Amino acid sequence: MKKLFSLIVAVFLTGDAFTSVAQAEVSVGDPMPDFQLVGSDGKTYSSKMMMGETAYVIAWFPKAFTGGCTKECKSMREFGEAIRNYKVKYFTASVDPIEKNKNFAASLELDYPILSDPKKVLAGKLGCLNVRGVTNRWTYYVGEDGRILHIDQSVKASNHGEDIAKKLGELGVDTHSDK
Repeated sequence: MKKLFSLIVAVFLTGDAFTSVAQAEVSVGDPMPDFQLVGSDGKTYSSKMMMGETAYVIAWFPKAFTGGCTKECKSMREFGEAIRNYKVKYFTASVDPIEKNKNFAASLELDYPILSDPKKVLAGKLGCLNVRGVTNRWTYYVGEDGRILHIDQSVKASNHGEDIAKKLGELGVDTHSDK
């Protein structure tokens, strides 16, 4: 009994009890689940809209107006030019309401949209929704063919924009100078 209690305490203290409900439900090579989400710019974005048109990145964050999420969004803004060198659309996303993400994006003067998944449908399909009802800080890279190229489950908020640009290069995503 004492060993079981120690194990439960160890899992709780390491945060594993709160970071994920289960392993990701999608894997590299799987098709991105269908989605249609509203961005902080008021536009609706869907997997079908981007299929065959462009690669894209969705960087999930837990909660708007919090320290880590602010750092992550600012990093992506600061490295936006490097990311935009690639033929890619990029977004952050959360399960916050649309209006909250709109205000968050405006407060940070973001030059890219934050997608809102308030019903937690896409987050649930991807497997990034955790037991606290928010998402893990995971990023999904999706190819032009709609298949998942990479899932980053070890995001470092303060330099995530730079990491995204680097990963796009590693994945061989076309740049605007490619013909």
